[in-house]
Amino acid sequence: MYGEVSIQTFHRMPGYLKTLYELKKEGREFVSSVTLAEVLKLTPSIVKKDLSQAKVQDGKPKVGYSVDDLIRALEEFLGYNNAKDAVLVGCGKLGQALLGYTGFADYGLNIIAGFDIDDKIIGEKVHSKPILPTGKLEGAIQKLDIKIAILTVPGEHAQAMADVLVRAGIRAIWNFTPAHISVPDNIAVRNENMASSLAVLSAQLREILNKENKQ
Repeated sequence: MYGEVSIQTFHRMPGYLKTLYELKKEGREFVSSVTLAEVLKLTPSIVKKDLSQAKVQDGKPKVGYSVDDLIRALEEFLGYNNAKDAVLVGCGKLGQALLGYTGFADYGLNIIAGFDIDDKIIGEKVHSKPILPTGKLEGAIQKLDIKIAILTVPGEHAQAMADVLVRAGIRAIWNFTPAHISVPDNIAVRNENMASSLAVLSAQLREILNKENKQ
């Protein structure tokens, strides 16, 4: 739990926002919990519970929630309306792809620069983001008061770089490396484990195929 809000609720929130952004583009002014539930393959009761945990007031009978009001409430709840500056460490193919992902801006994340040890890329710009030497990483974090780092270095360097980030003042690490990193309890870590995701996807595929074969 994060305070009184479950981690499952936090995981569902970006899906609500994405749906609301699309509805707004379509010109929709109101949306019901039933509609949100159908789009996101949830139950209306889960939608109502999630929105109540985000301190969203109940929708109007027969009308539903105001799309604009709901977007504002969820953006404020998740902090998306306050841009969070971040650094990215490790500008290989994955790091460069993340530097070019414009969708982060929709969720309040602003990668200010990438850091690497490769002289061939240092001093260049990738997707308009400057690439700086890792030797300047600690100074940049402290000078700009950065709290979030995205880690995309090779796995064998992950722990050493995580130690540098923590020492510099980073409080949250988004770990895209295959390595497990050890950090103090007051540092938030989110691991994007591709092997684990592939295992889950493979299991889901096997279940689907087994059901089809039994029909």
